[in-house]
Amino acid sequence: QDGLKQCLSEFRQQLAWVERLDVTLGQVVDPASQSAANKDALDPENDFQREMSFYRQAQAAVLEALPRLRKLQVPTRRPDDYFAEMAKSDQQMQKIRQKLKSKQEAMERSEKAKQLRAMRKYGKKVQTEILQRRQKEKKNMLNAVKKYQKGLSDKLDFLDEEQTSSQGNKKGSASQRIKKGPNAKRRYKNQKFGFGGKKKGSKWNTKESVNDVSSFRSKVAHNKGAGKAGKGGKKALNKRPGKRARQKMKSQAR
Repeated sequence: QDGLKQCLSEFRQQLAWVERLDVTLGQVVDPASQSAANKDALDPENDFQREMSFYRQAQAAVLEALPRLRKLQVPTRRPDDYFAEMAKSDQQMQKIRQKLKSKQEAMERSEKAKQLRAMRKYGKKVQTEILQRRQKEKKNMLNAVKKYQKGLSDKLDFLDEEQTSSQGNKKGSASQRIKKGPNAKRRYKNQKFGFGGKKKGSKWNTKESVNDVSSFRSKVAHNKGAGKAGKGGKKALNKRPGKRARQKMKSQAR
């Protein structure tokens, strides 16, 4: 302590206060308690109390120094055309700004990706629920159809339900909509084997087909509309007419 006081007396200069601008004071009076805070009551480990004590002490110094500066006619307000250089260059601030911008964009992309993942997860869940509901409805309807075919039930309510559901869901595919009529097995057999009845000799000529000459074209039959047929026309003339054409010609001759 003696050495510190000796050093202080050596570099201390006897100058006017306006040249030194030093203010040594305690804390300002607390307006709530109307008394200065006790130093012993402050906890140095408490950040809030420590910072508040610094603030009170600086406030007391300002309240003491401002009247003295005004009395000495020293300006205390910054002029309108005041200019001061920044501690960091524009290039450094530009780098910092770009880094902050890139960091913010990365955070936005990450947040957007999280939202997309959540939406996909929710969409998959909804889609799974819809598929399960459709499978359940299809199973119930098929069971009702089987019961109706076997004669265990005479109710056709499931057809009305299917019609109303298809009207409510117009965007469903045509394969999912079950129409009234024969089932898939019956439709396949009808397409493969026909609809029943006599098939053999169905294309034979009959008396009515022979007498029907509405589709007869004389120009085509006599090769009058061929024009310059060339060799093809000669071949057509020399070619013997078919059985059906001969029968029509006989009927016309009669």
